[in-house]
Amino acid sequence: MTACLTEKEFSRHLNTKFQLKLNDQEKIELELVEVKAYLRQDNEQTGMERFSVYFAGPGARLPQQTYSLEHEEMGQFEIFLVPISGDQDGFRYEAVFNYFKNDQELRAKS
Repeated sequence: MTACLTEKEFSRHLNTKFQLKLNDQEKIELELVEVKAYLRQDNEQTGMERFSVYFAGPGARLPQQTYSLEHEEMGQFEIFLVPISGDQDGFRYEAVFNYFKNDQELRAKS
């Protein structure tokens, strides 16, 4: 079963490992190192969930694109990752989430 991709769910798995599938035989390990919530602004529509998750990965820089991630508790899901910093020792990746809370709750029930 795949978990809902919510701030609360990612926060439960902070500092745990995720497997990123590069191809049919090759995977690399990423660690969830930060979950950052965004405060609601006055000019924003209500009912939104907005947050970012940050992963640390090995020295090979991955291009910005959608990847298949797997976690022992969250299951398998697709996520768009953007490299935001790094060097030969490793890279940091960000995924940004911005959606209506009710939409995510409906998906979880189906």
